Amino acid sequence: MSDKAPDKSTLLAVLQLLRKYNLKGTEEQLKKEANISSDTSGETAQSESEVSSVLSAYKSEGDPEVYEGSYTELKKFVEGALDIYKHELGMILYPVFVHMYLELVYNGHEEQAIKLMQKFGKDQEEYYQEDIKKLSYVTKKDHMKGNELTDTFKSSAFIIRMSRDTLSILKRHLQEKKHCVVLNIVQEHLYFDMYEGVARNKQQIDATSGAVVGEATRQDNKAKVYYGLLKEPDIQYLPVEEEEEGEGDGTDKPKKKKPKKDPLFSKKTKSDPNAPPVDRMPLPDLKDFDKLEKVKALREASKRVNLGPDTLPSICFYTLLNSHNIVTCAEVCEDSSLLAVGFTDSIIKVWTLVPQKLRQMKSTEQLQDIDREADDVWVRMMDDRTAETCRTLHGHCGPVYRVAFSPDRTLLLSCSEDTTIRLWSLYTWTCLVAYKGHIFPVWDVRFAPHGYYFATASHDKTARLWATDQHQPLRIFAGHFSDVDCVQFHPNSNYVATGSSDRTVRLWDCVTGTHVRLMTGHKAPIYALSFSVEGRFLASSGAESKILLWDLAHGHLLAELTGHTAPIHTLAFSRDGHILTSGSLDCSIKLWDFTRLAEEMALEDVNISHNPDIKKSDSYLLRSFATKNSAILSLHFTRRNLLLAVGIYDS
Repeated sequence: MSDKAPDKSTLLAVLQLLRKYNLKGTEEQLKKEANISSDTSGETAQSESEVSSVLSAYKSEGDPEVYEGSYTELKKFVEGALDIYKHELGMILYPVFVHMYLELVYNGHEEQAIKLMQKFGKDQEEYYQEDIKKLSYVTKKDHMKGNELTDTFKSSAFIIRMSRDTLSILKRHLQEKKHCVVLNIVQEHLYFDMYEGVARNKQQIDATSGAVVGEATRQDNKAKVYYGLLKEPDIQYLPVEEEEEGEGDGTDKPKKKKPKKDPLFSKKTKSDPNAPPVDRMPLPDLKDFDKLEKVKALREASKRVNLGPDTLPSICFYTLLNSHNIVTCAEVCEDSSLLAVGFTDSIIKVWTLVPQKLRQMKSTEQLQDIDREADDVWVRMMDDRTAETCRTLHGHCGPVYRVAFSPDRTLLLSCSEDTTIRLWSLYTWTCLVAYKGHIFPVWDVRFAPHGYYFATASHDKTARLWATDQHQPLRIFAGHFSDVDCVQFHPNSNYVATGSSDRTVRLWDCVTGTHVRLMTGHKAPIYALSFSVEGRFLASSGAESKILLWDLAHGHLLAELTGHTAPIHTLAFSRDGHILTSGSLDCSIKLWDFTRLAEEMALEDVNISHNPDIKKSDSYLLRSFATKNSAILSLHFTRRNLLLAVGIYDS
């Protein structure tokens, strides 16, 4: 032991720790011995921040030369283990390597750190190479301050899911060898999520590894998720029918018609046993306009083409010309009548896709003359002289990264690099609100399927839940270790899914604000999410050009769809849920047989202790459509199951 007096910040850190665990006697004893007065509250507050750094600081192992030898020996031990345990033991090599490197850098042994990196960096898994490259630039202690990656490793345990047998072999080895360096790292920085059963093989491990801080623990996916759909409201009256047939001279005609029940509405909707309680999350009431809209949607749906391997959808492709590098996003509204496009020069353009043009509301003076009781009051409020096929919205002062229509098409949301989210009226074509809360660029924004709520995803590592009539977010979903790149609402509006650059997908509960699912398996940032029509499955894709399918009931990875050769930025399920479509920067749209996938997945007994085997067959691919040279920005199914796609032509 050194005989120099301990420095004050370390003592305060220890005192704070004792206070945390309510060890009053020991705390008093230490204060007496170290000669610290009781009124150190000011200093304590100041040291609060220092404490965490003292506690999380890397221990110095004295001799920087031991590291390389220790790692070599650990590698030898893993390679010499029995085949059945070898792959699970191998999972500790990467986190141990990272922490050894950071420990050397932290303690000022730059030369040895660089040597370690050069010798073993390239041996780590392919999917960690990007992170290793970022780490290799960190060669001095000062570089570690505020570095996203080193902060994550320092503050979070790396999670490894391991069978009881494998873990006992590892512990025995570490105890026998007396490798202080490795033992310290394993105790300080790794967390083992142990399960009973057979050790996993290489395929099973590879399927769910790749996230920045390891796998999800089983505890992460234990909470109950109400993934069912809410009961559709019963809409019995049929104003649409009356208009068409009540135009004769006799007023008694509609009366005769009325008792005839429309078969479309006589079916009572069944309650889904997995649906959340109706009052779990307050949702907006349906207005008359919404009810009419629902009737219209049901009529459209009755003319829907049922898709499958033998009846593939027709695709209508909108190509944006001369827009390479200036268009950032595109979105089609729910009833497929409007298209909005965001640009890098901070403008938004909205086009009509139907014969009706975009009208503006009349001025206040003109509105006063309108009979408010008239049936067609909305039509009368709009000014025909202002009808145009395209309108431009100005207001952001940075590239617009995403646009989203409200379900009733009266509002449009947009988010931008300028850190704000804007709400636009599609009646007056002006900005109604600028929501400020994020402190960095906002990458994604989505309206809830029931309207009123919306969610955003940002570079500040959070996603947020908002309501259109409130300036501040209702919930902040914090937990990702890097950018949240995309966000998507569950069809029942009770949950939000997020995809991040930390290579995890999380599902958040809008009511409690906590994460209820953590899904690992992506090896690169995630850019697109889509829930299946019945709400049980989630598809995600991103920079690694694969689509992963998850079962929300248990948080398991079920399948991996490969075939694209470039990042995938958009996913969409057909309205009947039979087909999943993906659009990529490789200028192709692929259609996948989701019905067959779901049937084959349901046949398997799910082993809850560790993930079931992943389906990886190319046979689910039904068809691939190539464009000449247009990267796919957005996919959307109409109510009749026609697929609309938007792409940017690159000359």
